[in-house]
Amino acid sequence: MRSFSVSHVAAGFIAVLVGYTSSAAIVFQAAIVFQAASAAGATPAQLGSWMWALGLGMGVTCIGLSLKFRVPMLTAWSTPGAALLATALVGHSMGEAVAAFLVSSLLITLTGLFGWTDRILRHIPPALASAMLAGILLPFCLGLFTSLAEAPVLVATMLAIYLLGRHRVPRMVVPLTLVAGLAICAAQGSLRADAFTLALASPVPMWPAPTVSAVFGVGLPLYIVTMASQNLPGLAVLRANGYDTPASPLLVGTGATGLLLAPFGGFAFNLAAITAAICMSPNADPDPARRYLAAVWAGAFYLVAGIFGATAATLLGGLPHALVVSIAGLALLGTVAGSLTGALQGEDDRQAALLVFLVTASGMSLFGIGGALWGLLLGLAARHLERRLKAR
Repeated sequence: MRSFSVSHVAAGFIAVLVGYTSSAAIVFQAAIVFQAASAAGATPAQLGSWMWALGLGMGVTCIGLSLKFRVPMLTAWSTPGAALLATALVGHSMGEAVAAFLVSSLLITLTGLFGWTDRILRHIPPALASAMLAGILLPFCLGLFTSLAEAPVLVATMLAIYLLGRHRVPRMVVPLTLVAGLAICAAQGSLRADAFTLALASPVPMWPAPTVSAVFGVGLPLYIVTMASQNLPGLAVLRANGYDTPASPLLVGTGATGLLLAPFGGFAFNLAAITAAICMSPNADPDPARRYLAAVWAGAFYLVAGIFGATAATLLGGLPHALVVSIAGLALLGTVAGSLTGALQGEDDRQAALLVFLVTASGMSLFGIGGALWGLLLGLAARHLERRLKAR
């Protein structure tokens, strides 16, 4: 109780809110496409099991890893992986899908065990990691202003409360802004309470049936997308915020969780970037050594969301889109400002960091891999070329 703080609870809740509302539709889309194409079909109980497994896995790993390493360790399901499954699972049975999930989680676990990721991270300069983080988060901050046309009164009021309160009550400004936004939505009648249904989810085992097409056509791409588009940016967020936790145990923890929960629909667990940044911001706690408590609260909310399965999806689905986008953008403003400062303050790496930022923020995707990795590769190449030219 001595460690209890409203700012920790608020940061954890907003992280879960953003995580679920930005990705849940893709998860259900993958399952629905799978249901239409598969002879076995995904029943409503199996859909609930997917949400149960994802919530349980994220909750356990958030709480366990945060308490063990005393860092704000946020995990998530693989959103690009879910988008991949929406098309890659067509024509495969449920057993083949589970086999693909197991292959992907096994490869993530082996990557952690052999320490490949730590070797890669040693060659990534802090300025480039900060630039990648800023590029990942920029679209969320821009969403705050693009949603003005959708809900001008709501967004303008939330922005005004944030600007007025950030100096007076910095630790409480984000939760106060969220409460004000909910009150405005309730007054406008935009909260869809009729969409809410209360129901507990139950795990439904789905046994693996490995095939060559499932392993190489689904499992291997799922591993590549999750590592390149989720785990590497997640590790970069940790480094950009000054946390030097070794990557190997984090990957082993998330990969092993995937191995345990894949038969229940837990298709991929990975390190979070965007939601992690919320719990790593000064709004969560001015003291970086105490921000892990926000991640613990996020894990608790994930557990509740997993237990209630589809109920969480209907509840979050009843919130206006502008509210979710606005609170996410406001919660991340400070993190983006700090990341850009770290990325551009050194003259030697400024040009390379700018390229990383622009490519990452563009949202481009090539060969199923997002712009975060391509931006980082371009930045490293530009940095190496510039140093070679200066040396000559």
